[in-house]
Amino acid sequence: MAMSKPDREAFLAGGHVGIVSIAREGKGPLTVPIWYDYQPGGDVWMLTGPDSLKGRALQSAKRISLCAQDESLPYKYVSVEGPFVIGPASAGQLLSMAQRYLGEEMGKAYASNSTGDDSVLVTLTPEVWYSVAYPELV
Repeated sequence: MAMSKPDREAFLAGGHVGIVSIAREGKGPLTVPIWYDYQPGGDVWMLTGPDSLKGRALQSAKRISLCAQDESLPYKYVSVEGPFVIGPASAGQLLSMAQRYLGEEMGKAYASNSTGDDSVLVTLTPEVWYSVAYPELV
């Protein structure tokens, strides 16, 4: 039931809300929803506030995981894990991400309320992949 490389990359590139998981010392991992973007063969990127719970947890983490799923039948998921880097985010990246999830007009409105200066860019290099595509039952 594991997906082929092209199928899992295409699935991850689709419009899913991801669940990022970040290890924390002395606690369970922080596991929360996040917007992300991915193009087949590349890295996964996300935006978060540097002072948010995610942003603070990332400061001491070495690797993170991201899972995307399809909740409708037939169920599918792709999970990636690997090292990441944190860098500056741009207003263009914020606009791109907002439009990916909200559409052109709502994305513009969302992005216009922020310059992107209050976000950091998190770039995850997928090294480990897990995937499942359950067969159709009909």
